[in-house]
Parts: sequence; structure tokens; C-alpha cells
Amino acid sequence: MTASLVLTILGDDRPGLVDSLAGVISAHGANWAESRMSRLAGKFAGILRITVDDRRVNDLTRELEALNAAGLRVVVEPAGEPATMPAYTALHLELVGQDHPGIVHDISHALASLDINVAEFSSGVESASMAGGDLFRAEARLMVPGTVSQEQLRSLLENLADELMVDIALDPEPGS
Repeated sequence: MTASLVLTILGDDRPGLVDSLAGVISAHGANWAESRMSRLAGKFAGILRITVDDRRVNDLTRELEALNAAGLRVVVEPAGEPATMPAYTALHLELVGQDHPGIVHDISHALASLDINVAEFSSGVESASMAGGDLFRAEARLMVPGTVSQEQLRSLLENLADELMVDIALDPEPGS
């Protein structure tokens, strides 16, 4: 049988981090199935899913956790069963506006009030030299349940955009 594991990794960014991780995974005959990794504030962080023969899980886990001594914190968890998702529509959300504390909370709270799942989220702050201050940019992949109409979601987001003084765009997820 094959086990599916989810790994989270964090360490000071430097050349060779991914290579050391991939080397351990490969040495145990495991398959690197999917990942998201990024450099952020001098740190390298990631999440990945690997598959490996059940009989090799314990040895692989020990060797991955041993990377901690080399400055790469690795947490290994068995993958959960895929959640049964009700019918949903995947939508792409983009937001741009003057940066201030609380934007992510306000948006995530509004989405949660409609039982919308945030499947992916990325954000950043950049200088708005022409306008002064900083601009906050975010993109999210939303899983909108069939019980929520796009009009209902658009109305919620438009009200939120006015309140936060940000621009929000909501479009079908590319490729869906």
C-alpha cells in the first residue's frame, strides 16, 4: 500500500534546501506529488505532499525530521482523507488597495460568513510611490458552495471594497 504524507518546511533561505529535502525523499523511493514553496522575509517555507510505500514511512519520517539539525524544520503528517465537498464553484479573487492592518481578517471573515472556503491565498505589500504609502495585493482561489449565488458574493465583496477602500475583482477560476 502507498501512504500519502504532507510535509511543512521552514528554514533560513540558502542554496541547497530543496536539494537536501528532495534527496531524502528520493532515497526512500518516495514520489514528490505536489508542492507550494516560497522565499519570504529571508525564510524558505513550503508545503508538499509525497507518496511512499507504507513500509518506508517510519524511516523516511525519521530522516526528514533529522534535517532539523541542518536548520530545516520539517513536520510530517499523514494526509487526511479527501474532504467530501458539496457542489461548489471555483472563483478567482483579486484585491488591491491601500495597506492597513485587518484587511485579510475582514475579507476572510466575510467569506467565512457565507461558508466560502479559501483554497489558496497569496498576498504582498509593495510601495505605492505615486500615491504614497503601501499597496496591499492579494489573490485567492475560492470554493463557493452552491447555496451562495455569485450575485450574493459580489454584493458582499462590493460592500466590503467600499468599506476597506480597495478594488476587488471576482472572476471564474482560470481553467474551470
